[in-house]
Amino acid sequence: MTIPFDSTPPRSSISWAKGCALTAILGIGLGINAILRLVEIGVTLFASGDTGRMIVIWISVVIGAAVCGLWVWIGSGAVRTAAVRWLAALPLPATLALTIMIPSAESQLLMVTQLGLSLIYTLVLAWLIRRPLQWQTTPILFNAGAFLALPWLAIGTPGSWVDVGLALTLGATIGWAGGQLLAWRPPLSWVHGEVPMRVWLGEGAALSLLLLVLSRALGPNGAALLFCCCAPVGGWLWLAIGRHVDVKAIVPLSALFGLFFFGVPLVLTDSDALVPLLLFGSFPEGFHLALLAALGQALLALLVIPLALFLPNRLLHTAGAALVAVAGLTLLIGGGRATPAGDRWFVVLRDQADVSDLTTITDYQTRRSAVYRRLTDHAIATQADLRAALDSLGVRYTPYYLVNALEIEGDLPLRLWLANRPEVAEVMPSPFLRPLPLPLQTARGDEPSPDETPTNLTVIGVPEAWALGVRGAGILIGQADSGVDAEHPELSDAYAGQTENGVIHAYHWLDPWTGAEAPYDHNGHGTHTLATILGNRVGVAPDAQWIGCVNLARNIGNAPRYLDCMQFLFAPYPPGGDPFRDGNPTRGAHILNNSWGCPQDLEGCTSTSLQPAVRALRTAGVFVVASAGNDGPACSSVNSPLAIYAEVMTVGAVNNEGRLAPFSSVGPVVSDGSLRPKPDLLAPGVEVLSAFPNNSYHRASGTSMAGPHVAGAVALLWSANPALIGNIDATEQILRDTARPYPFDDSDRCGAGNGTGAGILDVASAVRRALAR
Repeated sequence: MTIPFDSTPPRSSISWAKGCALTAILGIGLGINAILRLVEIGVTLFASGDTGRMIVIWISVVIGAAVCGLWVWIGSGAVRTAAVRWLAALPLPATLALTIMIPSAESQLLMVTQLGLSLIYTLVLAWLIRRPLQWQTTPILFNAGAFLALPWLAIGTPGSWVDVGLALTLGATIGWAGGQLLAWRPPLSWVHGEVPMRVWLGEGAALSLLLLVLSRALGPNGAALLFCCCAPVGGWLWLAIGRHVDVKAIVPLSALFGLFFFGVPLVLTDSDALVPLLLFGSFPEGFHLALLAALGQALLALLVIPLALFLPNRLLHTAGAALVAVAGLTLLIGGGRATPAGDRWFVVLRDQADVSDLTTITDYQTRRSAVYRRLTDHAIATQADLRAALDSLGVRYTPYYLVNALEIEGDLPLRLWLANRPEVAEVMPSPFLRPLPLPLQTARGDEPSPDETPTNLTVIGVPEAWALGVRGAGILIGQADSGVDAEHPELSDAYAGQTENGVIHAYHWLDPWTGAEAPYDHNGHGTHTLATILGNRVGVAPDAQWIGCVNLARNIGNAPRYLDCMQFLFAPYPPGGDPFRDGNPTRGAHILNNSWGCPQDLEGCTSTSLQPAVRALRTAGVFVVASAGNDGPACSSVNSPLAIYAEVMTVGAVNNEGRLAPFSSVGPVVSDGSLRPKPDLLAPGVEVLSAFPNNSYHRASGTSMAGPHVAGAVALLWSANPALIGNIDATEQILRDTARPYPFDDSDRCGAGNGTGAGILDVASAVRRALAR
């Protein structure tokens, strides 16, 4: 079947009544789709993000098809032609929506898949239309493209060369598809040159809507939201540039337009930062800057349109394109962001060290040291062949021992090679956020400092434990989170780096993201959770000490960053030191608090990726506390490491009346097939008052706030009875045996033990039990 090229001018006028009806139909359709955009963000944040997002996009496509169908039925001439174009474009977002099922951490795989689907769609269009092509371009296009790239060059960082090639090719393919739709019936202003302004404005609006349709599901994560900001003015720019070439060159011109309009933003946007979660992070996060760049692209498009319409001089546009390109590259290079930031992979080896026999070592520090030596020696021996192969290829990598694994920098072909090596068990993405052009602002709390013991401590009996003379002295907490405000009065004197000779950060602080030498916390989450453990006025164990590590510098982590911190907190090493050679397990933390999870979709972790680490830590006598997660109330919403593991104590959240918080994740665990009951214990996690950066205080809710209560309680138990230090089984048993029964009737709705575990933490009873041993 062939659709011949038809340059016959469609009818360009309709009755007033039809015009009002069409406008109303389009307005309703656009309004519903705008609401669906918000629903899509909400679904991503609070529900089953992948399937939910796909369904929302399909609903918007169905609504779009209904609107286009009504336009085709009611309209005529140019109006009907525009509606047919929109209708013909709808299969592309409907198909690309399927790629949402690819985990967002797999951005390169998603781009390859979207490129393949887009090429198939475009080739089908080309076969149907069979429009003869003529290569012709204009400096106006390159000048406009350089202008549109400016905001992205000001804020962005390119990915790997494979990422760059995929993004540009995908953008050009989307433009090519749009060109094919226009080649079927070109706009009147391209065919006839001079048209009435109302016709030109109407055609530009139609092309803008076409861009919105084509980009509805384009790119990874929230990229389509960026194009929603700039596409509404892109149609007029497309129309203005197209006037300067022959209509037979519509397709190649449109492909180049798509390369600039869609491809360049995809090149310079960090796909891992385009998750709605980061919209609520500290400003200026990557998503914030990308939205500003998209708005900047729209504004610059408005400025370039008059140049394209009224300044046809090719020499001026050539010179302008060169000058603007130089200015943009200067912004990129001058900002230190020109080095491509490629993908990384977390490669777990099959042969994991067995340290189970070391549990028989009775001396605590000797056992820790023995576990460290066993792990490091095993990793060095079993990684040798793979490291040698990577060295021969010039591939950069970082080895790990707590899990026998490596983080490796490379693209999809390297991943395929790694997955087929016999010593490799699994390869998973390791999303690593690209650098920002501006420093993040530091959060500030909005609560006054407390003048009495907070309710979340009194309801679990903390003051009674203090009255027994137990305040956590002699216990070292390992805090891995967004960081710590070490100068906060709640935390400063408990920092293990505070010495008689001043503050010493060596062996006490690590930032694997930026290499910062001193503690910091932009987000506030780490400061809040640590102060709940040992803050002077808001903490469970105010006489304990802490060392810290940043695994969530910008609220997105990955398995290697979590391991960086776990290894450092287990066996600290000096700045620039080698974790394999220079780690000192005798200086490590007794208790690790983990108010974070590592979901596979966002951060790449599989159900087993970090399990060897927590097994080894338990053998070494390190008590690991994990927050259950905030995906409740659905059953089996405890779904990601570390909370799913039997080797950790998983903590759910209750309010101060003892009722399970609706957000608190519950078991049974299905992600690893174990059906393991979770959480193990409950603690206050609603409106918890604690420290926040800039010497402030803040109330926060989440299981992240609940877990620190248990970490602090363990510090009190081990301080009360040092014989318990390293005895994980006995400590857990005390916490379970002394827990207060859950007082409401919704405890077993997901099966026995799921949701409420052993009950609600009772610190006073637990400390008395520890003292009595």
